[in-house]
Amino acid sequence: MPWNGGLSMTEQKISRTLVNKDATSEARELMKYLAEHYGKGVLSGQQDYGNLNWINENTGRKPAVIGFDLMEYSPSRTERGATSEEIRDMIAWHRQGGIVTLCWHWNSPSNLIDEPGKEWWRGFYTEATTFDLAAALAHPESDEYALLIRDIDVIAGHLQELKDVGVPVLFRPLHEAEGGWFWWGAKGPESAKQLYRLMYDRLVNKHELGNLIWVWNSEKPEWYPGDDLVDIVSVDVYPEAGNHSPLAERYENLRELVNDSKIIALAENGSIPDPQQMKEQGVHWSWFCTWTGEFLRGGQHNTVDFLKEVYNSKYVVTLDQLPEWSWK
Repeated sequence: MPWNGGLSMTEQKISRTLVNKDATSEARELMKYLAEHYGKGVLSGQQDYGNLNWINENTGRKPAVIGFDLMEYSPSRTERGATSEEIRDMIAWHRQGGIVTLCWHWNSPSNLIDEPGKEWWRGFYTEATTFDLAAALAHPESDEYALLIRDIDVIAGHLQELKDVGVPVLFRPLHEAEGGWFWWGAKGPESAKQLYRLMYDRLVNKHELGNLIWVWNSEKPEWYPGDDLVDIVSVDVYPEAGNHSPLAERYENLRELVNDSKIIALAENGSIPDPQQMKEQGVHWSWFCTWTGEFLRGGQHNTVDFLKEVYNSKYVVTLDQLPEWSWK
């Protein structure tokens, strides 16, 4: 591949400018780093802050990225007694110099079925709610639409807590929409895209949350909300246990989606792609983020020996290798 000033042609095309022109200095600094590092290595990532010490004990390193979840802040959960310390933990992680990525298993705003197998706490699943997103969006005067706005505004308050202390966030809302198993994707691509646009407008223009880097999480063109609302594209992939292929086909799908113009990330994974194969095959995931539970600790998806190999690879960035951020 031709080189020019140390950057490949692909890397030159990658956008370093955030879609929100009023992004905070911290968000711009993080995006600049991700863009400059893109194609030179992969950032290690892990879902759930509670796994941090286990990884450190077993590999001698800490991940560069930790995945958090706004799930328990969903109003239909908090009104049933749910509590969360995710915001506190994100701030603690940020102060260590780590990178925060964030999803939201958005519990349906209303219409929870709440019966055995479809309990209220499974309310982010399509099967556990009768909430009709398409109908809500088609009727802005409806109670259902008002509940969508309520929920987004509640989440905005928590994201403001992060902004107040300078935490930039790789924000990945409405994840895995194209799968249909979450209610926000159950009514098809047009409703999901409309909800994403509504959320972007509400969080960016009304609540002025410039600390968010917007990560889209689907590879199908008909689901893509548009270049003007997306900073980074991503996909979640759970290969067969122990399959450490670089997932080249999924990467290429995302490259085609954005015509090589945006950073590409593996936002969730089971088995971690082999860093050496990634390097050899030119599969440039910006970061990976291994899911929690058995995917990390079960020994089938990732053995401890393999985790040691990954976390000590020269192609993999760990917490200690991140830059000295201006905010640290």
